[in-house]
Amino acid sequence: MKSIESEMAIASEKTDEEKAIKTATEVSETDLTLPAPVPQLSLTDRLSLLNAHIGDPLFIRIFKYTAELEIWIKVDKQYELLQNYEICRQSGYLGPKLKEGDLQGPEGFYFVNKSRLNPNSRFHLSFNLGYPNRYDRVHHRTGSALMVHGDCVSIGCFAMTDQKIEEIYELVEKALENGQKIVRVHIFPFRMTEAKMKHYRLHKWFDFWLNLKEGYDYFEEQGIPPNVEVEKKKYVFTAP
Repeated sequence: MKSIESEMAIASEKTDEEKAIKTATEVSETDLTLPAPVPQLSLTDRLSLLNAHIGDPLFIRIFKYTAELEIWIKVDKQYELLQNYEICRQSGYLGPKLKEGDLQGPEGFYFVNKSRLNPNSRFHLSFNLGYPNRYDRVHHRTGSALMVHGDCVSIGCFAMTDQKIEEIYELVEKALENGQKIVRVHIFPFRMTEAKMKHYRLHKWFDFWLNLKEGYDYFEEQGIPPNVEVEKKKYVFTAP
C-alpha cells in the first residue's frame, strides 16, 4: 500500500482520492486508513444530550472525499455537532463544479432558504444549494439544480437515502420556519487540516482550496459559521 504522504500520490492528478466518486461505499487504497465509523445515537437522543430542539438554528458542512454531511445545531452561542450522515451517492472528482453537465458536485459556500425547499421533489425531498453563487458567477461557472436530496442517485448532487433526507429535511425546514433566515451549507473537498493541505500542495486546485480553508478555519476556531462575501474574485469571511 502506498503511503498517503507519497510524493508520487501528491503530484499525480489521478490518485485514488481524485478518481470519480461513484458511491459512498466504494473503498480506494487510501480509504483503508480511515477509522471505522462510530455507531450513532438516534436524532432524538442526540438532541436531548445537547439540550437542543428541532427548530433551533442549523449549519451544514459537506466533505466530498469522505462522503459526509454534518448537521450542526446552535446551543447557547456556538454550534455543536448534532449528527453526521453518510452521503449515499455523489459524482465527479475533487474540485469545484465548473460548467453545466460536468457531473461535478460544487465546493464553496452556499445556503438554503424557504424558497429552496422542495417537498414535492421527484427525488423524494430536496433542497437547492443555490449554485452558482456570486463567486461561481464571477468565475464564469455554470450549472443549475444542485441539491441535497433523497433517492440515492446523483449527477452532481449530494444524494441521501430517503430515510436520512426525511430527517435532514425536517431539521432544515423547522429551523427556517422558526425564524432562521438561511441555513448555511459549506462544501469542502476534504477536512482541511494542515496535513491534508500539505498532501495536496501540488494539486491544481490548491490555491482555491487555500481560500476555502479560511472559511473552514473560521468555524473551527470560533464555533460559528462566518458571513461570506466575494471581493476581487475571492471569498472573504467576516463575523456574523
